[in-house]
Amino acid sequence: MASDLGPSDFKQVRSSWQGAVLVCGKCSQKLDGGFGDKGKKPLAKALRKAMALGKGRKASGGVIETRCLGVCPKRAVMMIDTRTPDRWLVVPAGADVAAVAAQLAATASRD
Repeated sequence: MASDLGPSDFKQVRSSWQGAVLVCGKCSQKLDGGFGDKGKKPLAKALRKAMALGKGRKASGGVIETRCLGVCPKRAVMMIDTRTPDRWLVVPAGADVAAVAAQLAATASRD
């Protein structure tokens, strides 16, 4: 069935996001947590807290847990910073989330 919708027919919603961090949900599920103070939080949840971006579309950025990214490292989680899509990150289980957040912030300040 062909549609007569053109580009002007799509609704747009404004956002203050400067970028997003995509975290592989399948890797996170395999680790069953592995991050945070007690090693029980998924990476996406721990990053949201560590980066203190705010909530929703009015925040400066976001952390999104995706489906499988297709690269499955052992005892680690795949992550993509949308500001540098050519460099994917492998975050080992138990890594310091504050250090990961600092690396992401440093990447943002270089661009």
